[in-house]
Amino acid sequence: MLESRCKEKTAKQIKSTLKHRYDGCTRPSRKPGFIAENVLNRDFHADNPNEKWVTDVTEFKYGTSFDDIHKLYLSVILDLCDRRPVAYVLGDSNNNQLVFDTFDQAVALNPDAKPIFHSDRGYQYTSRAFHHKLEQAGMTQSMSRVAHCTDNGPMEGFWGILKREMYYKKKFHSREELVSAIVEYIDYYRNDRPQRGLGILTPMEYH
Repeated sequence: MLESRCKEKTAKQIKSTLKHRYDGCTRPSRKPGFIAENVLNRDFHADNPNEKWVTDVTEFKYGTSFDDIHKLYLSVILDLCDRRPVAYVLGDSNNNQLVFDTFDQAVALNPDAKPIFHSDRGYQYTSRAFHHKLEQAGMTQSMSRVAHCTDNGPMEGFWGILKREMYYKKKFHSREELVSAIVEYIDYYRNDRPQRGLGILTPMEYH
């Protein structure tokens, strides 16, 4: 029976989308300006919006051939209460400005928010300039321990869902094509994708 089903799937060219192993551990900054304690301590539950935010940057690739590969970076801040992307910015470089712009966008959209702000120990987050921005906003900075990706588990989970549903097994030939796909997916994730952890509601419905 099992063998016949496998043959049938092969004949119809039916393939499952396998979950890729996502190794999201970022190398810590060699010369950090500021290191915060792991205040979040894997307590990913939040009763109210803007109580706990997590953040990270991930990489995408696009191009027309192996000799024409370019990179695009996505910086996102995620709310642990409703799992909505609070803010996101796309850029061609994984630099301080990308992270700073994402944070500024989140603060502009949520001016009264004073969450625990959790990240890894990437150089953007350990800079004195970024720590100063958090202090000015009245937020508590928290950082994952070195080589402990699960300290930022919800953020890694978000990357896995996003890439599995809109990126893996697809080819993006231009920057515009990739940007459009990411923007459309985040809008879908916010407004139309129900989540079991939210009682089968979308992030914005739960919010």
